[in-house]
Amino acid sequence: MPMVDRPNCDRLTVAVFGEVMMRLQTPGYELLTQASSLNYSFSGTGVNVGSALARFGHRAELVTALPDNPLGDAAAAFVHKLGLSTDLVARSGQYIGMYFLENGFGARPGRVTYSGRQASSFNTASAETYDYAAIAKRVDLAHFCGITLAMNDLVRTHLLSLARTVKAKGGRIIFDCNYRPAHWGKDGYALARPFYEEMLSLSDIVMMNEQDAIRILGMPTEQTGRQEQLFELIPQVASRYGISVIAGTHRTINGNNTHTLQGYLYKNEFFFADPVTFAVHDRIGAGDAFASGIIHGELSGFEPDYTVRFAVAAAMLAHTITGDTPMSSERDIIRAMTEAALDVER
Repeated sequence: MPMVDRPNCDRLTVAVFGEVMMRLQTPGYELLTQASSLNYSFSGTGVNVGSALARFGHRAELVTALPDNPLGDAAAAFVHKLGLSTDLVARSGQYIGMYFLENGFGARPGRVTYSGRQASSFNTASAETYDYAAIAKRVDLAHFCGITLAMNDLVRTHLLSLARTVKAKGGRIIFDCNYRPAHWGKDGYALARPFYEEMLSLSDIVMMNEQDAIRILGMPTEQTGRQEQLFELIPQVASRYGISVIAGTHRTINGNNTHTLQGYLYKNEFFFADPVTFAVHDRIGAGDAFASGIIHGELSGFEPDYTVRFAVAAAMLAHTITGDTPMSSERDIIRAMTEAALDVER
């Protein structure tokens, strides 16, 4: 097992590009039509992945645009508290994207309602907002997400320009496919495909599954089972686009409201973590916890089978914590990999 403390390990700098959103959550299991108050925090895929990597000992630089008003001040303070550097955060505009979260219970699923995203500072940032070359010069790798890629043409231009520049400077690219049908709209798969193909061709580490290969990339298969499709398609994706590492999860929602998660990592061959079953407190952001575990394992030189088990344990713990952002340390995750749940720790 790798040591938890590695003082001689290189401290890498990762840029995380993406929107910071305000999360407004109803109390308990109340609906928006019932609630008279909302709890707010700030999140986003970049925030979640970057803060987890910062907690693991890397330097995380948030690349985004926030409104130049008290809302932007609150968001910047929040993400800074999570350990992200805000040196590359632009301040312009007046608006921040929001989403309203209603927790599900039993047969009723949780529900997320977005508001004001296209008017946000991030999604309206001008062509001159980011200095791609300066960013690329100060980072070792950069993380991007398919949710960001879905926003609009202006954001896609920023994302692809930054990814190309980091790659040209010798940095590594991480891409989480994270396809959201509602964001792409009608004929979304056809619209998304050329952008996804370019990002995959630039990427070194990718989060995706066989459904992404079938639906977004249009790859054919005669297999009907998910695992058989995975075995057939993921090696083809890695070979076609020159990707070093592809990882993802398969989730099963059980009848007793527990979830079962199995993680996989493809690195010339497949590595699987044993399925884990757990109760869910807050599901939002668990995929980002898994991604951060894969990234950290790769950056730290973990063996692939250990990396995927570490990532699944990170995702499992994220389901137990309120809020989007993973809060577990490397030590917490290693303990979860090796020990059963105990009573109060004293």
